[in-house]
Amino acid sequence: MPKNLVIVESPAKAKTIEKYLGRDFHVLSSVGHIRSIPKKTKDGTPPVDIKNNFATQYEVDPEKKKVISELKKAVKNADTVWLATDEDREGEAIAWHLCEVLKLDIKETKRIVFHEITKSAIEEAIKHPRSVDMHLVQAQQARQILDRIVGFELSPVVWQKVPGGKSAGRVQSPAVRLLVEREREITAFEGSSTFKVVAVFVHDDQEVKAELPKQFKTEAEAQAFLESLKNASFSVANIEKNPGSRNPSAPFTTSTLQQTANSRLGFGSKATMASAQKLYQDGKITYMRTDSTNLSGQAIASAKDFIVATYGEQYSQVRQFKTKSAGAQEAHEAIRPTDMKLEKGSSNEYDQKLYDLIRRRTLASQMAPAKLEKTTITITISTAKELFEAKGEVILFDGFLKVYGTNKKEDALLPALTENDTLALQEATAKQTFARPPARYTEGSLVKKLEELGIGRPSTYATIIDTIQTRGYVVRGEGEGTDRDTIVLALKNNSIDREIVQEKTGADRGKLVPTPAGELIADFLNNYFEQVVDYDFTAQVEEQFDQIATDKLARNAMLSAFYTPFHKLIQKSSDIDRSKVGQSRTVGTDPKSGKLIIARFGRFGPMLQLGDTESEEKPQFAPMPAGAKIDSVTLDQALKAFELPRIVGQTEDGKDIKANIGRFGPYIQVDKLFVSIKPEDPHTITHERALELYAAKLKAEAEKNIADFGDGIKVLNGRFGPYITNGKKNAKIPKETDPKSITHEQAKKMLDEAPATKKRFSRRKK
Repeated sequence: MPKNLVIVESPAKAKTIEKYLGRDFHVLSSVGHIRSIPKKTKDGTPPVDIKNNFATQYEVDPEKKKVISELKKAVKNADTVWLATDEDREGEAIAWHLCEVLKLDIKETKRIVFHEITKSAIEEAIKHPRSVDMHLVQAQQARQILDRIVGFELSPVVWQKVPGGKSAGRVQSPAVRLLVEREREITAFEGSSTFKVVAVFVHDDQEVKAELPKQFKTEAEAQAFLESLKNASFSVANIEKNPGSRNPSAPFTTSTLQQTANSRLGFGSKATMASAQKLYQDGKITYMRTDSTNLSGQAIASAKDFIVATYGEQYSQVRQFKTKSAGAQEAHEAIRPTDMKLEKGSSNEYDQKLYDLIRRRTLASQMAPAKLEKTTITITISTAKELFEAKGEVILFDGFLKVYGTNKKEDALLPALTENDTLALQEATAKQTFARPPARYTEGSLVKKLEELGIGRPSTYATIIDTIQTRGYVVRGEGEGTDRDTIVLALKNNSIDREIVQEKTGADRGKLVPTPAGELIADFLNNYFEQVVDYDFTAQVEEQFDQIATDKLARNAMLSAFYTPFHKLIQKSSDIDRSKVGQSRTVGTDPKSGKLIIARFGRFGPMLQLGDTESEEKPQFAPMPAGAKIDSVTLDQALKAFELPRIVGQTEDGKDIKANIGRFGPYIQVDKLFVSIKPEDPHTITHERALELYAAKLKAEAEKNIADFGDGIKVLNGRFGPYITNGKKNAKIPKETDPKSITHEQAKKMLDEAPATKKRFSRRKK
């Protein structure tokens, strides 16, 4: 029996480590956290006793009881227990929980950490064990307790006071506020346009593209300038060449990895961290939660050897990057490959893409700068004082770009020209360009902003972004934008043509867009709980966690300083008038009935109301038109919304087909049958199209019903294949059995033998 028991977090990690340690070591996994703060305790006491120095109760995860039982048996049979959970605060907290649950002496139990799963790193860690660092544990406890207190006390206020409100989090709420503020900047943006002039010249059959630095405010000015070019001559006035260089970026931190994976690979933060976790557990990269750009001496030497051997001495330049983050620990490393020579990090396509990005970024950081030559050619116009400029860039030595490449669109190469050379104008175009509003955040740019503001830490970014989407406060945009008319004036062969072209504007595909519920919760917290969404305050709290981790601040002192003013706001919340929280706005008056139309927030989101709730006649309600908001919906849009439901026509047997919009989008209804008509518009869908969709739905329903025995027992086609049901219980049909051949008696027997359906939710009577 092995004398040494090593406990890690992940089963995948356990397999990799056991391979390196040999027969004297047995490696088991805790499968993540084994204990957490319960939502409710058995005796009804608060899980966090605020009055008793924030004493906290923990409960074992019911799904981990078997894991803990196996760990306890292994501990009894081991001479030495090694806790090898991750090197961050979460890992340290898991190590402490293991000591508590497995009854291990915290001072005697060996704690080891390593930021790469390689034989040398693990053997080195075994040589230098330490005990569990309770300062790191207390920093993790402070974060967890604080987040739980905010959730326990603030979420019920949100449920009671905010229509459609779900919950509020300490770090998620400032993130939602950021997105809402950006959305309002976009809404308030006043667009303007100018005319940009681009010309194509020819010299010795070679094209030279040039641009006028000046832009014209009006079409008339642009037209007049193009007129002046009709009989003009053009010549090279000046050629200016400037040497330049481009340096590589630092190796990846958690934040920059998420940002770059989003912009280069289109990965979301959650997907990036999931792939990085797999690569780390497989021993291919170093630990993926870090804010350090530091590389070890061994890693730098390994990168240099590979670069010199593969590309030559001239491509190598050793660098050590200084970590900018104040709380970062230089003893930690940036995210890098464990073996610089290894090109294949995973057989999984997505994991391999991320590995390749990490490897190229690491190697590039130890390579020479790219050397460039930038050329600017100034072109005079005989009939005007303005000057055209043609710009080009030549890479003289690719340096780190050899490995990392570039996202930057390179300037065009210019032909060999000399001063006073004459050029012939082939074409000049004046195109209307519009000022751009501030850009919506992507997952990558939001991570960058959160890091700049000091909100959250490397381990929390992906969770923050995932949570605000799960709660329905933010969605990933899918809009391709709307068409906008753009004026283009083109001078060719001494003739000017005017054309109107269509361009897309306002596309939000892949961007993070706050929902009406997100806007409402952000406004509510900003008005009544400013402390929770204040950027500086949230960043200060993160710094205080860092101070607890380094024994510069006591955990309970920090918690008390936060809780006292926060709890006072909770106590005052009973005075908040719910009717004033939900946004509402009078849109106008219905010309037919004379009743007011009000845009307001209802249980399921923004809606329109025709009539007053205080009058005897019940008001009518309609969903908010697509793309409209409470503060921007027009009277015309509102009146059109109340045209629904609309009778499109009748079915062949004379039943009405009604078109409408519901919670899940546009649909048609025939009796009790509902048919989704996305992306059709219920206002304009034709009778013919409605009949097509209705017929398709009837066919699908018919195919779904394989047999109906008349007593509630049916054979149906489901998402996962055919099955038998009586409405309360389901029975699977074996693959070898033809569902059409099943008799009534066989169906009954299969239902009787089927296991009882598990209840997904249980409700207790209060």
